[in-house]
Amino acid sequence: MKVLVVDDDVVSRMMLMHLVDGCGRYEILEAEDGLDAWRQFEAGLRPAITFCDLRMPHLSGTELLVRVKANPALAAMPFVLVSAANDSATMDETVQLGADGYVVKPFRVEQLRPHLIALEADETPAACAARLGVDLARLALYFSGLDRQLAEAGPVLDDFLAAGDAAGAGERLARLREGCATTGLYAAAAGFARAEAAPRPAPVTAALTDARAALARRLALFEGASS
Repeated sequence: MKVLVVDDDVVSRMMLMHLVDGCGRYEILEAEDGLDAWRQFEAGLRPAITFCDLRMPHLSGTELLVRVKANPALAAMPFVLVSAANDSATMDETVQLGADGYVVKPFRVEQLRPHLIALEADETPAACAARLGVDLARLALYFSGLDRQLAEAGPVLDDFLAAGDAAGAGERLARLREGCATTGLYAAAAGFARAEAAPRPAPVTAALTDARAALARRLALFEGASS
């Protein structure tokens, strides 16, 4: 699986590549700026995901993002921006432009892993139970617990956001992300990671909606596996 890392700062680029490498077995490619990345895309490169610095010469991260999302052959590719900027205006702008995530420097592996895990297919109930070392009955309890957490999280997150408590919202979103990743709901975990990066009503609501839908599909598979 190919992962493209775009950053004009060679030290930052190497650090990010090292962290991606620590998350699994990936073919990690690099571009020295947005223009270099775009030329590689034009030459046929189709990575599974791109991590791109926000501010670069020649072609910035947001300019590259706009080009990618406007290109039918590239638009579906997950595109995650990385930057030292953590102000709400910048984060909101990237979400509006179509970014699939936002990682704040300095990098931490837990910021990257959900985006990479989301590239994997969600596990079947049997595979999830085997990974966790539990039987299907115990797994059903895990699913039920996660379902309750998701149902209860909406009003709590609404209160955090209304009070402007981004830290409180982020902590709650992180717990939901970890719960989804533990139970093999990898795409839902990535959705919560995106919401953590920009804890605003729209991405939070989208993450909760997608997670509950994914869990409903998982429960249907579980019922089939246990019947």
